Amino acid sequence: MQTDWPYLTADLPGIGGRVKSCVEDFRVDEIPLYAACGEGTHVYVQIRKAGIPTPVAVERIARYMNTRPSEIGVAGLKDAQAVATQWLSLEHADPDALAGYRDGQMQVLTVTRHTNKLRPGHLEGNRFAIRIRNVGGSALPAAEAVLETLTRRGVGNYFGHQRFGMRMDTHLLGAALVRDDLDEFLALYLGRPAPDDPPDCRGAREAFDAGDLEGALKHWPRHYGNERRALSAFKRRHKATAAVAAVDKRMRRLFVSACQSAIFNDVVAARIDTIDRVFVGDLAKKTDTGGVFSVEDVEVDQPRADALQISPTGPIVGTRCDLAEGRPGEIERRAIDASGLTLELFTKVGRLKLKGARRPLRFLLGDPSATAGRDDRGEFVELRFTAPSGCYATVAVREITKTGAL
Repeated sequence: MQTDWPYLTADLPGIGGRVKSCVEDFRVDEIPLYAACGEGTHVYVQIRKAGIPTPVAVERIARYMNTRPSEIGVAGLKDAQAVATQWLSLEHADPDALAGYRDGQMQVLTVTRHTNKLRPGHLEGNRFAIRIRNVGGSALPAAEAVLETLTRRGVGNYFGHQRFGMRMDTHLLGAALVRDDLDEFLALYLGRPAPDDPPDCRGAREAFDAGDLEGALKHWPRHYGNERRALSAFKRRHKATAAVAAVDKRMRRLFVSACQSAIFNDVVAARIDTIDRVFVGDLAKKTDTGGVFSVEDVEVDQPRADALQISPTGPIVGTRCDLAEGRPGEIERRAIDASGLTLELFTKVGRLKLKGARRPLRFLLGDPSATAGRDDRGEFVELRFTAPSGCYATVAVREITKTGAL
């Protein structure tokens, strides 16, 4: 998987600067798909978190409520290096107990009820306010020029770098699961230390590679619950199957999803200069209804793409994902071949139910703006916009800064 994904606005200069110099500079608020009705067996909790990813927030709430993380519903995952508000759900929970939860990185804002569990996709989108540091008013024209192009043509719908974890290896973990190579999964998940690993984690990985399972267990921090459970299972039974089964199903699905995301990103990269164009054989998605259809007449459908009514799509490979035909289909098949996987392998990933989907190659910004300002930390350019569910704000910011991964 390439990680230096090409820019849509490569012909326009970036403004440089620094993003996420502190968590307060990156703010994201969920836009729910629906409002909780106030009744039902599922307790909905709106939290504000800072400096931790959503799975860690879920782990903490699960421990506090003495339940499994899988019992807690979420609509989407939020970046760790941000101040984020999002909703969680837990059935048959004590609302007063949940309302009382608070720690140094997370607090409960609202508690209500609804009739169903929150699930991935129960989200309209997200609202962002992002400050780029070490730049000021002189950078604003360049930022506005890039923002105008992104607003007119769309943003390359790459999955952001955070999709692939701090070690940039979640797609490799997913590929190992798709191949059913559980020994490789375990070796990568619990071992193979990297220089940038936190000291405790690096010590745990070094101990695992040395065969010191007890020492590895002592090193893993307590909030690495999945790693600790997998290691404990392996220590008891010395079977990779038992260790992998101990990893929360949602995390295993996330790893495989990262593998699917890597393939999709390679398709976007190959088509970045034409993400606003359709070709015969494309599978295009309607912006208003989400319906997907095959492009047969470019003269009819290209004006619709220019008007942002439709967009070409790429594959989230799975059991029910059709590939495009013609030139677009050739690009998709090359990306799958380059991953070392096959379509057939994605039909055999146990109970993870990889249905697959078609994802637009671009996403549209809502209410975009760029302003310059100054606070006690110095000058900044602030970007504000909304983005659909599943789309990464950092991809748009990256186009404006031209500073690589964010």
